[in-house]
Amino acid sequence: MLPGKDHRLQRAGRENVGRRRFLASAAAFSFTIVKPSSIRGSQANSRIKLGMIGCGMRGKWIAPLFVKHGGFQFVGAADYFQDRADRFGEMFDIDSKRCYATLSGYKRLLDLRPDAVAIESPPYFHPEQAAAAVDAGIHVNLAKPVAVDVPGCRMVEEAGRRAASKNLVFLADFQTRVNTFYQEAVQRVHRGDIGPIGLGEACFNGGDVWNSWNPVEHFLEESPNDPEARLKAWGLDRALSGDIIVEQSIHTIDVATWILDAAPVSATGSGSRKHYQHGDAWDTFAVLYRFPNAVDVLFNAKQFGKGYSDIGCRMYGMAGTIDTHYGGEVAIRGNNPYPGGNTGKLYPEGTSANIALFHQCITASQFANKTVAPSVRSNLASILGRVAAVKRRDVTWSEMMNANEKLESNVVKQLKA
Repeated sequence: MLPGKDHRLQRAGRENVGRRRFLASAAAFSFTIVKPSSIRGSQANSRIKLGMIGCGMRGKWIAPLFVKHGGFQFVGAADYFQDRADRFGEMFDIDSKRCYATLSGYKRLLDLRPDAVAIESPPYFHPEQAAAAVDAGIHVNLAKPVAVDVPGCRMVEEAGRRAASKNLVFLADFQTRVNTFYQEAVQRVHRGDIGPIGLGEACFNGGDVWNSWNPVEHFLEESPNDPEARLKAWGLDRALSGDIIVEQSIHTIDVATWILDAAPVSATGSGSRKHYQHGDAWDTFAVLYRFPNAVDVLFNAKQFGKGYSDIGCRMYGMAGTIDTHYGGEVAIRGNNPYPGGNTGKLYPEGTSANIALFHQCITASQFANKTVAPSVRSNLASILGRVAAVKRRDVTWSEMMNANEKLESNVVKQLKA
């Protein structure tokens, strides 16, 4: 999720919006549409019946993109807060009897047996909700991050495998991976155009992401111990969000693992809170990742202040450099240059491309679910950075996986009590 103005972060100094172009499309995946006789008993050309799990900011933001696509029809909604579910139902013409509340409301939505669900709830809930949808025989469109901890990542990985075995689509929504500039640049790196990589950089530097779209801290100022207030301000809660390195910075960490086509071997780091006054999430991270072949990647993130914003990833090879920026330029410079281009409005247009891909995979019976494995890998890499920073020492991938630490949410415990 990239809330508010920060979802349009641009590389500093590149403000020429007239040059922005976006060429991402589901066609980039070269799927061939076939015509299965039915989708849950309906004609393949009919709209896919869709349920929304999570009707807050992101859910309300993405829903019109499903409608604009034209291949989906909302038939139900679920959110912890009844007023949010009801408001979503009013916006998208859903019978009020199919708008469910409480933490278990998503189960009642699954009982409706929609063809598919879009999961836009706080990340803490993603694994359980996605796995339940697969078990119910329902296609899954899942927001990133897919989980907040190692057990959650493992649950999503297994749910993705089960989905494929049950002829279900399971898609994780990363916008960069459907952008043709990113795709072409990474493909060129993989074929050797920049030579062996020796060093990398990655960053997610923005302003006050959470309060820029909705002043969430005021919920905690008024009721700091109220679990419902803390749920509304879930972006400031480490267990609910995964912290900013998992919930936000995963965008650039995903690009790093994509370019290197590997998970980090270890990490060491630090971090702090300079701006946020409530919750336990940090707003700064600095991590040194160590990848195979002795490749170090320097990562940093902030969520405060003004003057500079960037979601960037740069890898230095012996023969060239790949330089990528979410919402900005993507290019390769060196012996084998690639001019690339500006990725423009990557957040809405990349999300729309993934919606189109989701529809195409369902209607074309494409169940390879290729987004699951790389999404789990980058999610685990983000968690490794958080663990290393919190512990303020070197942590290996193996240590993290063997520890299998689960983040327990006091908010959820209180809401269930």
